[in-house]
Amino acid sequence: MGAEDEQKQENEQSRTNPITESQFLAWKRQKDADASAKKAEAARKRAEDIAAGTVQMNGRELFLHEPWVFDNSQY
Repeated sequence: MGAEDEQKQENEQSRTNPITESQFLAWKRQKDADASAKKAEAARKRAEDIAAGTVQMNGRELFLHEPWVFDNSQY
């Protein structure tokens, strides 16, 4: 069993490719840009759906878009 573990560990080490800091930072910037683009697209679609009335608004969205609903001056 010890020999198998050592051989497995050697195989894992030979398959790894070390990357430089600049490669990592480039990958991280790309990943963050993709995530922010995806988040912006989801927010844009949500805003369009709210404007069209196809989705139910949460409390914050209702307060921002229809503040008259929260007007208690009549009572």
